[in-house]
Amino acid sequence: MTAPGPAGTSGIELRHLRAFAAVARRRSFTQAAQELLITQPALSRTVAQLEAALGVRLLDRSSRGAALTDTGAEFLVHAERTLAAFDAALAAARHESALRLGFSWLLPDPWAQQSIARFERDTGARLELVRCDDPLVALDRQGVDVALVRGGKPVGGAVRTVHLYDERRVAVHAREPAGGGREGSRGTPPQAVPDVVRWQDAPEWTLVVNTASGTTGPWCWPDGDGPHRYVETANFDEWLESVAAGRGLGVVPDVAERRIHHPALRFRPLTGAPPSPVRLVYRTETGTGSALLRRFLDAALEAAVTCTHAGEA
Repeated sequence: MTAPGPAGTSGIELRHLRAFAAVARRRSFTQAAQELLITQPALSRTVAQLEAALGVRLLDRSSRGAALTDTGAEFLVHAERTLAAFDAALAAARHESALRLGFSWLLPDPWAQQSIARFERDTGARLELVRCDDPLVALDRQGVDVALVRGGKPVGGAVRTVHLYDERRVAVHAREPAGGGREGSRGTPPQAVPDVVRWQDAPEWTLVVNTASGTTGPWCWPDGDGPHRYVETANFDEWLESVAAGRGLGVVPDVAERRIHHPALRFRPLTGAPPSPVRLVYRTETGTGSALLRRFLDAALEAAVTCTHAGEA
């Protein structure tokens, strides 16, 4: 399907938008090509055709991957909304019933399995699971209908939240300090991590933070009495490998300790830490008028009863 428009843009098709969005999301032509089940040269040509039709550069290419230009970041917002609207129109025309749940990493268990099974059994609809680095961004761009968010980071005023329950925080660090016990590459000595980590000792930490979807970061210490040193990462995978590389301490919900088996990581109890809330977030304009959304919220709250501190906020 070709998008209408002024001369020079009439050749743009949905496949161009999908190709560009995949590269932007993965920040890698190789990974995006695998996701789209096409060859990397074909993907590169498709994105280049889009840039040529628009007369702008959307991506900066380098040996480390692909990064959005300022123009590319602005265009991505509209491209993802266009794709989401098109997919929704197809689903409506086919009389398909589906709700899209965005999440960034490790859906909580057993909540996820119970709520998905209950929702699909009671409605006959399908719950689509959409993995994204930042579910709130995907929600804003209408790529998902509801987002699962962990931690107490502010979500903004244009959305509504449902509090499900709270998770316990644990600490995680590299089994071997950076440099095999020698001074790290950034000139900082490796940290000795005690068998039990105390939240009150946070000022002494170098804390690795997932800025997109992490549960623990500067926002946990609004008075500024938290860690004096931070290492920022852009998604869960980068956070995980940065901790494994010995760049600092990580703090994460205990679900990670049960389900992540990384040979370079060691989990420790964390005392005195506030609980980490698990919330569902949806757009204000959606409200509870969507029957499917309302049914999913009901199923999610019922499943949360099996977890501690369930309730709605």
